[in-house]
Amino acid sequence: MNWNQVEGNWEQFKGKAQAQWGKLTGDDLDVIKGNRKQLAGKIQEAYGKTQEEADREIDAWLHRH
Repeated sequence: MNWNQVEGNWEQFKGKAQAQWGKLTGDDLDVIKGNRKQLAGKIQEAYGKTQEEADREIDAWLHRH
C-alpha cells in the first residue's frame, strides 16, 4: 500500500491511526486529513519523537496495512 491510498481513504484509516497513536485525538486526525507530514508532526508533538522516528513509525504502520 502507498500513502496515496491512505490519503484517499483517510476516513477508513483514521481509526487505525488512532489505535496506533492513542494520544492523537479525533480532532487531530480530522485536521490531518491524510496528510503524512501533518501526521508526523502530530506524532512528534504528542510523543516527543524526532522527525525520523515519526517517519519510521508511519512507514512501519503503512507496511502493516
